[in-house]
Amino acid sequence: MLLRLFEEITLGKGLIEIIKQLNREGITGPRGKNWGKTTIHKILTNEAYTGTLVWGRSSTRNLEPIRVENAWEVIINRDTFEQAQVMLKGRALVYLHPRRVASRYLLSGLAKCGYCGKALVGQDAKGGRFHYYVCGTLLKKGAGSCSALYISSQKFENLVIDKIKEHILTYDNLKELVSMVNEEMDAGASEYQKRLKVVSVEIAGVNQRLERLYDALETGSLQLADLAPRIKRLREHQEQLHMTKLELENLLSDRKVELADTETVKNYVVDLHNMLEESTLVERKSFIRSFVKEVRVTGAEALMTYTIPMPPKQLSQETLAVPPIVHYGGQ
Repeated sequence: MLLRLFEEITLGKGLIEIIKQLNREGITGPRGKNWGKTTIHKILTNEAYTGTLVWGRSSTRNLEPIRVENAWEVIINRDTFEQAQVMLKGRALVYLHPRRVASRYLLSGLAKCGYCGKALVGQDAKGGRFHYYVCGTLLKKGAGSCSALYISSQKFENLVIDKIKEHILTYDNLKELVSMVNEEMDAGASEYQKRLKVVSVEIAGVNQRLERLYDALETGSLQLADLAPRIKRLREHQEQLHMTKLELENLLSDRKVELADTETVKNYVVDLHNMLEESTLVERKSFIRSFVKEVRVTGAEALMTYTIPMPPKQLSQETLAVPPIVHYGGQ
């Protein structure tokens, strides 16, 4: 199965096409569930299948990751892996909504209408002198189609940025956030370790069953025609287990080894302030999406949902007062 994924992507097939085919065939993913883009993308970009161990990609000290070639058996040769990376990069823009990529509005893709659920779209007016966020339904179908309000883009974006600064860009908050993330990673690592033990036991069991079947072939006690289907099923199961094992090992290798020290956290505060104030629009968008999952606006209120609980009060959601410009939609 692993070889098939790399072969199909290098032949030019898209992730969606591959996913549909696998699910149609009833082939389950590494965790026994249907395939999805994230699962396949992780597999296709995981260097572990080339026999390479990469450790420390999330270093708190900005150290280069440690790479060990030939750390284990090579499953995918390096040329095939690199060709797959080229194909994935060439198709990357296909999976991003062009309006979201091109938009110069900071909250594009995050802001949603609380009335109808559609995205809030950035819109210019008066020859570009004024800039608003407006409900997609209202923009497309006109007055009366939704009760949403037009919102000043600058005030709205500043409101979200101020909240991020309040919850993140202080020394105490960032230190607490780093501690929280480490605790969550510890909990996740413990779960990964348990699953890794279970998978390793399963792999050992499959290997023993295959050895018995091979012995039966060598001694002639059973014929190949009788054993071939069983061997095929066991080999497929064995490959799935190895994929899961490598995925878990990769997740464990990303574990931060230690909590960032005081000086590092202080440097983070400075760097993050600079990022929000001086970086490119794309970098600022990416930064905000690291902490904000969604901002859903209903009337003059916005419910901001965070990706993780925000210090100091461990907020998962927060209601903000949004200054509207003009009531264009409802009655």
